[in-house]
Amino acid sequence: MDLFALAFYAFAILIVGCAAIMVFSKNIIHSAFALMFTLGGLAVFYALLYAGFVAVTQLLVYVGGILVLILFGVMLTTQGYFDKVQTRTVNLLPATIFAAIIGILLIFVYLSTDWTLNPLEDGEVTLTGLGELLLTDFMLPFQVTGVLLLLAIIGAVLMAARTRPPLQASQPAPKAGPESQKE
Repeated sequence: MDLFALAFYAFAILIVGCAAIMVFSKNIIHSAFALMFTLGGLAVFYALLYAGFVAVTQLLVYVGGILVLILFGVMLTTQGYFDKVQTRTVNLLPATIFAAIIGILLIFVYLSTDWTLNPLEDGEVTLTGLGELLLTDFMLPFQVTGVLLLLAIIGAVLMAARTRPPLQASQPAPKAGPESQKE
């Protein structure tokens, strides 16, 4: 087994394991971090396929952007408001049957397809042209987008840091025993 296949199988196990943790975890923060490792492993898959631009875009957009957005959303909304939320499994039997059918279908397609390997040609597979465009012709939109994202992050941090009124804890009912009748 060569290094390429070893890396593929290692990251495949990482992706499937983290995806399972993401789905079955009852803690939303643990799910978000498992999603981060899942999306990072997918970026490694793109790199193994020699799709450098897609791998970097996966890291920047999904791991760096969308996941930070999810974590900021969690920070802004779960400051004690969802302490009593219960999670439960719904429609387990139909979901299991559907997943089994899809799995069988994927295995059938995998086994019945004639896979051909096309070697990668040594050509102009670089990101130099894209980098030159971003730093010459599209410099203004690139910088404006960066400043806009910076302002959004600063605003989210300020909103998360502001003080919120304390939650109204449920007060215990007064006792109806002999102690309360003495008053």
